[in-house]
Amino acid sequence: MSVQGDGGGNAAKSGYPKVYVKVPASTANLGPGFDALGMALNLYEWIEMGIADRTEIRVYGEQMVGVPTDKSNLIYKVAQLLFDKAGVSHPELDIAMYSDIPLTRGLGSSATAIVGALVAANALIGNKLSSHELFQIASALEKHPDNVGASLFGGLIAAFWDGERAEHIRIVPEDRLDVLVAIPRFELATEKARNVLPVSVTMKDAVFNIGHSSLLVAAFCTGRYDMIRHAMKDALHQPYRAPLIPGMTDILEQAQQHGALGAALSGAGPTLLALVDGKEGRGAELEAFLQGTLARHGIEADTMWLKPCADGAVVLTHFDPNVSLLDNVKGRARV
Repeated sequence: MSVQGDGGGNAAKSGYPKVYVKVPASTANLGPGFDALGMALNLYEWIEMGIADRTEIRVYGEQMVGVPTDKSNLIYKVAQLLFDKAGVSHPELDIAMYSDIPLTRGLGSSATAIVGALVAANALIGNKLSSHELFQIASALEKHPDNVGASLFGGLIAAFWDGERAEHIRIVPEDRLDVLVAIPRFELATEKARNVLPVSVTMKDAVFNIGHSSLLVAAFCTGRYDMIRHAMKDALHQPYRAPLIPGMTDILEQAQQHGALGAALSGAGPTLLALVDGKEGRGAELEAFLQGTLARHGIEADTMWLKPCADGAVVLTHFDPNVSLLDNVKGRARV
């Protein structure tokens, strides 16, 4: 366990209690749904926020090593953006954060921070902005709505952002859906993963992805999970990103033979994701295949079994304001 900053925190101003927010991680794209599909996962970030006399920021957990603890912190900056939008001024904040979500691995860590900051700051000022307005701000900051939509609303999100407006529809996957992720032990910056993409694509590839992403959404809506193996294919981003992640092509092409409904690069990577029907009982075989394939290509990786998270960001009411955030999340987090 890594802790930066002391265990305390200056007292919130009288009349402004602290708020506590829990935000799920997310995976984006799911293969063909580039910048349009996102799904919340049951890994979480917790944020404590209060208005204070001086700004103090504390971070807990191995995933937070290197996160700024001054006013350059993303959560602080996003909170100030929300206050500006709401027409209020609270320049000094007491913030603490803990996260289970690996940074720069394609599991929506930045989107989680943005959503958590917006929800916490909004709660502090009496929820002056609607969830739709929060979604607009978050999508504008991320430049795509998939991760932020999933973390804000939960479930599976089909969404668009046209540069001015974001809209979404939420789908709740069935309980039988499991998610296996293989997380390589190296970081892959989103900017680097985007820079390998072409500036234009052929009509053939565009039509390919429209058809496959439409079928994938329909499969989730109707419970036709047998169609995922046909739908979860992509021509717009994964072929270009595959050279950045040795073993990725083999996993995408062969995971179904080892029990996956389908496999994809999670967001910009390097995490690889497989969707699994938990009733089929082939999880151990699939996990061994992912680990073995990456190992043969010289990639060290950690696997983790997750579930889709039906709930998005929530303001919690059961936290004890007299103890640290870390003490509050014990038993709820992978500490």
